[in-house]
Amino acid sequence: MATTQQQQQGGAGGAKRKPVFTKVDQLKPGTTGHTLTAKVLSSKTVLNKGAAAAHLRPTRIAECLIGDETGTIVFTARNDQVDLMNPGNTVILRNAKIDMFKGSMRLAVDKWGRIEVTEPANFTVKEDNNLSLVEYELVNVAEE
Repeated sequence: MATTQQQQQGGAGGAKRKPVFTKVDQLKPGTTGHTLTAKVLSSKTVLNKGAAAAHLRPTRIAECLIGDETGTIVFTARNDQVDLMNPGNTVILRNAKIDMFKGSMRLAVDKWGRIEVTEPANFTVKEDNNLSLVEYELVNVAEE
């Protein structure tokens, strides 16, 4: 019995799973736990709120267009993440999730994920496939 349990945990000692890298065109609404390598194409600050109260940290939010050889998507960078998302950077997003914003997909990394700036990638971004331009409609499925 222990052997199957060990196999499920990735061997003895609960070793970390090796990340499975996804491509931008495989992202779907409502999914989480994505690891992907992408190039930052542009970054636009959409919110830059100073700390009004002493106990609040300033809030910075930037919408960054990122992509790989399969397509592009808007990534929402928050606070310290904004500094990493410079146009031209190649980043590895770990444990990223898809947020829905006004019917379109946005990629985000919350406190459980991580952004790493890495070596420049040797792929050309496919800029004519922007997944954030696809509008999704929320459909309630009637359960029988």
